[in-house]
Amino acid sequence: MLFLAKAALGFGAILALSGAYVFHEGVIRVDVDETRGDCHHVHVWVPATVVPIALQVVPRVKLQQAAEQVRPYLPLLREIAKELQKYPNAELVDVQQPGQHVHVSVHDSRIFVDAVSDEDNIHVRVPVQIISDVADRLESVAPGV
Repeated sequence: MLFLAKAALGFGAILALSGAYVFHEGVIRVDVDETRGDCHHVHVWVPATVVPIALQVVPRVKLQQAAEQVRPYLPLLREIAKELQKYPNAELVDVQQPGQHVHVSVHDSRIFVDAVSDEDNIHVRVPVQIISDVADRLESVAPGV
């Protein structure tokens, strides 16, 4: 019985540490609510740790093609990531028109993109660190940038 208790404690500790590692970079959250037609709702929450792991399993040829296409923008992407980390709370864009509103901001080192219209509501939350991770991976397969 004591062995089972120790095994359960060990398993619980491993599970807690694994969860802490997976969520240490935050969560990517995408919420899309469509009010026209059949009123579709899509809500996706993914640990941000998945992005660097997913970039490791993408076929190298496909990643090189993507890196070649974004090569001119990689220095800009790197600078944006570096500057956004300096401003953990900032309002970047706020555009309002009749029936539409787009708001882009950074809060607690996460990029918030909210696009609201009469027909659709789109909300995206992405940790700023993910931009650096993606830039690092693309630069590693497209040297010379």
